[in-house]
Amino acid sequence: MPLRLSMLFACLSASMAVVAVDRPNILFILSDDQGYGDLSAHGNPVLKTPNLDQLRSQSVRFADFQVSPTCSPTRSALLTGRHEFKNGVTHTILERERMALDAVTLPQQLQRAGYHTGIFGKWHLGDEPEYQPNKRGFDEVYIHGAGGIGQSYPGSCGDVPGNTYFGPTLLHNGKFEKTTGYCTDMFFAQAIRWIEGEVAAKHPFYAYIATNVPHAPYNARPEDAALYEGKGLGSDVENFFGMIHNLDQNVGQLMARIESMGVAQDTLVIFMNDNGGTAGVKVFNAGMRGPKGTPFMGGIRAMSFWRWPGRFHPADVKALAAHIDFAPTILELTGTPADERMKSQIEGRSLVPLLTAKPGQDVAWPDRTLFTHVGRWGNMVKGVDPEVGKYAETSVRTARWHLVSSVIPLNPVTKAAAKGSNAKAPGKKAPLSPADFRQTPPHWQLFDLSVDYGETTDVAAQHPEVVAELIAKHDAWWKECRPLMVNENAPGPAENPFKVLYREQVGK
Repeated sequence: MPLRLSMLFACLSASMAVVAVDRPNILFILSDDQGYGDLSAHGNPVLKTPNLDQLRSQSVRFADFQVSPTCSPTRSALLTGRHEFKNGVTHTILERERMALDAVTLPQQLQRAGYHTGIFGKWHLGDEPEYQPNKRGFDEVYIHGAGGIGQSYPGSCGDVPGNTYFGPTLLHNGKFEKTTGYCTDMFFAQAIRWIEGEVAAKHPFYAYIATNVPHAPYNARPEDAALYEGKGLGSDVENFFGMIHNLDQNVGQLMARIESMGVAQDTLVIFMNDNGGTAGVKVFNAGMRGPKGTPFMGGIRAMSFWRWPGRFHPADVKALAAHIDFAPTILELTGTPADERMKSQIEGRSLVPLLTAKPGQDVAWPDRTLFTHVGRWGNMVKGVDPEVGKYAETSVRTARWHLVSSVIPLNPVTKAAAKGSNAKAPGKKAPLSPADFRQTPPHWQLFDLSVDYGETTDVAAQHPEVVAELIAKHDAWWKECRPLMVNENAPGPAENPFKVLYREQVGK
């Protein structure tokens, strides 16, 4: 190599190293179906989460952080910076969980900027090869299939046959590996091994630890579930809380390892949950209405803790933030320029002004309008026209107002009822088809969150002008989304691709 050229490369490398010192490593932990109330620091009277409580105390804490009512949608919005429906994600199964191939992802941008990227745990944005995380910006991949370990649905969404939380078989960079421990322990252990390698090699990293716990089935380690026995909670809640206890312990061990490696000051740690609560809601729901799968605050409010020692001042932030803000925030914090495609799709805001504010500092944060929709029109029936679910389980938010239409999704008319004398025997219903569904009219309720965060009192009659304004915004948003719902009638494979690949590798 000519001397001048080699000197140029050396200078460029040196300048990149200087820039890299100021770019944080990103450690993002996302739990599955843990609600906002499933944290002792949030007032849960039974659950104990000392390590998550400590992380929370050291973080900028968003008190009004909105996500989607279910898992795949939230994950796609976090990765892309735009609403899940515009990523083609309107469900968690039936190919409607696949993140559209033209969606550009945050890890793809980070890769271009020199970051090494890894995912550990749950993907749930498409199990077919072209949708897998190794094609969406991740260098290191250590995951299960489908939306949960052992789950399987018709079409493309399915895990390794017979997989369990104990000793699961996981896909590691294209090869299946049989593990010997509890699933959460496996994901954190592999993440730590990978992070250690990246730190040793002095690579900036983006580690995404997406646990499948505490999602059902509620299978905790016996010693973890035993901590909650004898409290009258029932087996499901005992195991649910036990799973969170194990998650909490793993978070504590990981934080200790980050400290011992000497990179705590250089690492931004973020903890979130993906949607509203499930089994723990009956014990404590932080005063909110509704669980996972509803458009009420209990279904869409999430924890969002951001810890960067020496850079962020721990504080509560009341500003309305959302999952679509995650990607633009990480891009700014890492000094990563978004390419033109990413710029065109981002609809979220960077949270950097809120994260870097000094104690007591007022930050301008204009009001905004956010949209929630449970989706799932047709439930298990594929090919249902999205228009029948336009006003089913949907909502519009501003900082003060929450307009909710919580009617039962769709309104199925069975073939038996439609065909009269040609129906099958009494008591039996013929399978539903897409034609059996009709549009459900909206039933709008308006809540003033400034005085009624629990959504107990409908004030729509007192504020008709607010209702009309938010409905108009909802309809305009729906019109934008419709052309981008690309998976509604997408054909799926005859067999789950995870099963096929597993059989090819293992012969079972």
